Parts: sequence; C-alpha cells; structure tokens
Amino acid sequence: MIKKVDHIGIAVRSLEETLPFYTDVLKLTLLGIEEVASQKVKVAFLQAGETKLELLEPTSAESTIAAFIEKRGEGIHHVALGVTSIGDRIAEMKENGIRMIDEQPRPGAGGAAIAFMHPKSASGVLFELCEKKGMKG
Repeated sequence: MIKKVDHIGIAVRSLEETLPFYTDVLKLTLLGIEEVASQKVKVAFLQAGETKLELLEPTSAESTIAAFIEKRGEGIHHVALGVTSIGDRIAEMKENGIRMIDEQPRPGAGGAAIAFMHPKSASGVLFELCEKKGMKG
C-alpha cells in the first residue's frame, strides 16, 4: 500500500552551491548527506514538513542525474512514494500495465529499497516506490 509522498527528488549540479538556499533561505533542516555509489550520486535530505526533499548531485558524467541535468537542467527529477511490501507493489504496478524501470527492488539512500516506474506509464512523471526499513507489512 502507498503510505505517503516520502520525498521529492531534485537534481542539482552542486550540493555545496545549492544547500544554502534550502538551509539558510528556506530554513529547512538538513537531515544528512550520503553518497550512493551504485547510483553515482551524492544526496542530501532536508525535512520539509511531513515530506523530505532529496537533492541529487551526480558524482560521475555517467550518472542518470548527470544525463538528466544535461538534457533538462536542474529541477524536479522524481516523486517518491513511501510503500509497504515493495515487491508486492512492483507486481501490482505491472499487473496494471505500468512499465517498470526496476523489475526488482534495489538499494537506495538511507537503506531504503527502491524501484522506479517508467515515466511513459505515468503521464511523464518519474515515480519512485520507496520502502524504508520497518515499513514492511
């Protein structure tokens, strides 16, 4: 089941240059920064009420985030939906004709299991299914 909007992913060229806007101007709390080597990104999570913002900085020119920025510029990259039983959610999406980028869950930031839907199946929106530890059910 979908529980909530977990976070909104925002592609940025540089966390160092971008973070002051979020922390100093918007006064959001920085929850942490980590590198997700498998995704070739460095991410910063910020608390924005009930939802988090995830800033994604590419660490390699081969990163999908680098390609996104090259093609579209910085900005909103994806909307992550917090789910329980991510394997069941992937199967449910496929049963409903949704094309999945990830047929199986993969590791994401913060120890989450993640899977992306293809934006062509969701009116051009890249949705991420995100199951955090302790959300199984």
